[in-house]
Amino acid sequence: MTDPTPPVAAIRPHRFTVHGRTIEDPYAWLKDPNYPEVNDPDVLAYLAAENAYFEAMMAPHRPLVDTLYEEMKGRIKEDERSVPQKDGDWLYWTAFETGGQYRQWWRKPVLGGADELLLDEPALAEGHEYFRLGAFSVSNDGRYLAYAIDDSGAERFEVRVKDLETGEHLPEVIPGMLSEIVWTADDAGFLYGLANDQWRTDNVRFHRLGTPVAEDIEIFHEDDEGFRVGVAETSSRKWIVIATSDHVTSELYLLPAHEPLSTPILVSARREGREYDVDEHDGTLFIHTNDTDPNFRLCTALVEEPGAWTELIPPSPHFYMTGVECYQDYFVVEGREDGLDRIAIHRYEDPTLGRSIDFPEASYAAGLGDNPEYDMPVLRLGYESMVTPGTVYDYDVATGEKTVLKVQEIPSGYDASRYATERLKIAARDGTEIPVSIVYPAGFPRDGSAPLFLYAYGAYGYAIPPGFSTGRLSLLDRGFAYAIAHIRGGDDLGQQWYLDGKLEKRQNTFDDFVDVAKGLVADGWTSAGRIAIAGRSAGGELMGAVVNSDPELWGAVIADVPFVDVLNTMLDDTLPLTPGEWPEWGNPIEDADAFDRIRGYSPYDNVRAQAYPPLFISGGLNDPRVTYWEPAKWAARLRATKTDDTVLLLKTNMGAGHGGKSGRFESLREAAEEHAFVLWQMGIAG
Repeated sequence: MTDPTPPVAAIRPHRFTVHGRTIEDPYAWLKDPNYPEVNDPDVLAYLAAENAYFEAMMAPHRPLVDTLYEEMKGRIKEDERSVPQKDGDWLYWTAFETGGQYRQWWRKPVLGGADELLLDEPALAEGHEYFRLGAFSVSNDGRYLAYAIDDSGAERFEVRVKDLETGEHLPEVIPGMLSEIVWTADDAGFLYGLANDQWRTDNVRFHRLGTPVAEDIEIFHEDDEGFRVGVAETSSRKWIVIATSDHVTSELYLLPAHEPLSTPILVSARREGREYDVDEHDGTLFIHTNDTDPNFRLCTALVEEPGAWTELIPPSPHFYMTGVECYQDYFVVEGREDGLDRIAIHRYEDPTLGRSIDFPEASYAAGLGDNPEYDMPVLRLGYESMVTPGTVYDYDVATGEKTVLKVQEIPSGYDASRYATERLKIAARDGTEIPVSIVYPAGFPRDGSAPLFLYAYGAYGYAIPPGFSTGRLSLLDRGFAYAIAHIRGGDDLGQQWYLDGKLEKRQNTFDDFVDVAKGLVADGWTSAGRIAIAGRSAGGELMGAVVNSDPELWGAVIADVPFVDVLNTMLDDTLPLTPGEWPEWGNPIEDADAFDRIRGYSPYDNVRAQAYPPLFISGGLNDPRVTYWEPAKWAARLRATKTDDTVLLLKTNMGAGHGGKSGRFESLREAAEEHAFVLWQMGIAG
């Protein structure tokens, strides 16, 4: 039986010139001119043809997909329930019903009483191909719930308000919201932000309960199209925080929670390259900032003089301070010490001395959990490692005692002794040592014969934690090692690690990934062609760059919603994210050097006539972050240019966005498809 014939996208000559450089873009037509509406018949026909080809090619492997799916599903406790947490007079938790795709949200009185169903996600999701709950905020007095839903994947949320005493919804509905929801102190209304036509939140608005949405008052507006506006509250709930920022610069304002219509108080005017955030305790602001050092420091200021900062905890070359939270009797400093999570408790009476919370393993991920109250004598923590399932602790701040409340249950069984984990360091070509977290089955051979799965992200200062994954076990149990490369571009080793992988240093990110792979080969973990790799979004850009540069290393490639048409996207300032992305990638409209640099690595622009490894590419029709045409154009150019007959699949979710299909089981099935593709292409029996 012969394989189905892959679709061929039409070539329609299109060129443009910027800074005297002419770009040929024969697949530009795949961007529907009516976007965000996609109704061009040629575009839809091509996406449908690719989806049909995907289904036909995967059809013989559906038994393997089903096997993997059942394995993954068997490791999930179907009637999963979170640990209840007190907030005011109530205990709150979430729970899944057996077979349920989505959560239910529950509470009950602290002093005793019946369980109360606050929100039933399965009922809200019924009849929709996609469903996602966004903001979820209960009023301070516990009477009202304001929540936001997205039923298309386009991330344009609709706000609804439920009276929890009557169970009825209020008549007002707010469409097009893209923010958190913060209630005022008197619960008369809440603050939120609307997305504008370019899907950018440039405002904060106040909605008073019982009034028409059209009468909502704009409290704050941002004029810089590169900045996004958010709303939050301090731990004490005395202050509402309005934050406006891009990827490198922030500016914050305070509003008294009891006077939301007063003039916002500027903490400190924006200064390019300076980021800061604030919390408050007893009239003192605690300001976490990178103004003097990329590893951040902690300052204080009086609310009456918010711009007069005094250093409290200086920056450290070994400790990257990632955040500070204030509580009634202490404050918590979170960060990473030499790349590993650290949580330290500081007392106000002696604030420079912190007591770190100890964790048992050499490589792990840990952080604060849900701690909603200001007076928290016991902190909720989360902990996991590549071999330790997710664990929820209560930490007694007075005694330092940790109490295990819950360990992630794996119904089909899990024996940690069957696996081992290490933290490696592999030198990149410039001599920089790149951390690598790796987990592998006991008895794993170090003779280069075994397969290895390598994952990375490497952008926006986002670190990939060495956490636990039940889905990963399906690969480990088939002889794979699984590695996470903590490459530059993330902030795994501090903000400088991030800075060393962006803008003019972007090539470091791609080189680090390739050099980690070569180092793993040199150390006998695997061999060239036996490495499966994966990345999502900006991590998909990474996949596109390394298949262009070093195609012979990879045995299979998963590129989910990949940001691969980088040059065209950064040249289009009408797209939702583009102005806000220029600090990350550069502005090729105004800067010829940025144009040349992006053009030099943009995966779509650098497809060449050579053999490529097998590729599984995904996209989402409603994705506002990486628009559907990026993976579609890339797949089309690869098909027309590559010199081999290896498999290339493009799957476009026609009813979803950036995160793929919603629902815990649907997302598992997508993971099973990708794992099946890897096993098929690498010749490993299912």
